[in-house]
Amino acid sequence: MSLNETVSAERVHIGFFGMRNAGKSSLVNALTGQSLSVVSPVKGTTTDPVKKAMELLPLGPVVILDTPGIDDEGALGELRVQKAKEILSRIDIAVLVVDALKGLSAREEALIGVFKEKKLPWVAAYNKADLLSERKDGVFYVSAVTGEGIEALKERLGDFAKTLHTDKKILDGLVSPGDTVALVIPIDASAPKGRLILPQQQVLRELLDLGAFALCAQPEGLAAALEGLKKPPRLVITDSQAFGRVASIVPESVPLTSFSILFARYKGELGQLLAGADALKNLRTGDKVLISEGCTHHRQCGDIGTVKLPAWIREYTGAQPSFAFTSGGEFPEDLSPYRLVIHCGGCMLTETQMKARLAAAAAANVPALNYGMAIAAMHGILERAMRPLVAPQARQRYESRRIRDMLLHSRLRRVMQKARYAKGAICACGT
Repeated sequence: MSLNETVSAERVHIGFFGMRNAGKSSLVNALTGQSLSVVSPVKGTTTDPVKKAMELLPLGPVVILDTPGIDDEGALGELRVQKAKEILSRIDIAVLVVDALKGLSAREEALIGVFKEKKLPWVAAYNKADLLSERKDGVFYVSAVTGEGIEALKERLGDFAKTLHTDKKILDGLVSPGDTVALVIPIDASAPKGRLILPQQQVLRELLDLGAFALCAQPEGLAAALEGLKKPPRLVITDSQAFGRVASIVPESVPLTSFSILFARYKGELGQLLAGADALKNLRTGDKVLISEGCTHHRQCGDIGTVKLPAWIREYTGAQPSFAFTSGGEFPEDLSPYRLVIHCGGCMLTETQMKARLAAAAAANVPALNYGMAIAAMHGILERAMRPLVAPQARQRYESRRIRDMLLHSRLRRVMQKARYAKGAICACGT
């Protein structure tokens, strides 16, 4: 990826589906003006999903996914169909390519039902219109051969894309022009050589776009960097792995959170992920925990997902849970065996993908937790790390509930002490 490209996870993902030989690949090539997919009159030429990031006007940056036919046959064909269906959890818009000569099949009608169930914007494009002798009203006809309907299809996809993007930002409501934000970026053995990781890049770019000032430091240089400021920073954002050290340096009055937690808010469901902290605390020996990452980086000896998190969890809980790991596009269909899912911030996943995974966890009644939230909880600073992300009104409600609970607990304790005092168990001073 070049510095001028939109990252894949921030692009609109468009999936093309249909029966074998309906002309999916031909339509993809006609739509994009490129030979992205191999085209042949032989059924089943596309055997695996074909993925391509590109610019497509009037949509802008997109990812096109051409899938195998949903009627593929045999044991291998069934695996290809399954791969095509898995794409549904990754896309923002679906295009069903129908052979206009044959009309809509039962399998295609079933797929439309899945589109509706997943609330995906979709369009049925009836290809091979150039071969028809007569046409029906209300049908969206296209021809990959003559180019008929191609521009209209682009416009339709563009209209869908407008409903998807709300110009949401990672730092929405957290930073204003002129603010100084400290970014704590460890450069250790797990850091990529010569570059920043994607969340750091994206946050830094947003700060520049906002007209804010970024102060970047490694954990060991953070104290000196903060001392050099005339006034405290508006916010400190740290790599989650450095939470413990950074929290001890940054004054309690300065808002503190992590890149991972910011992405949990940006792409996930913050409330659902926060609720998973209780499940982490209550893990027992033998409980199965799924640790999932959206990227496919090379695993190192001190890898955060496979090494550090399991070690910290064992130390925090005093238990010996068992761990399973997934990365990239892999994610189990059946989450019922797991007591907890711990997921990365999802910088390499689309918001659709991230929310689909969280929805799967919720449907299986399995708590989910974000990497940064888990690390903050294990350092005893989860409430502090979440504080900057809570709207003032919600924060007031949270504080009111906490104060109310404390008062209730205090009243109950006094009642219990009086009862015990009446029985002569303790003296009047409560000792």
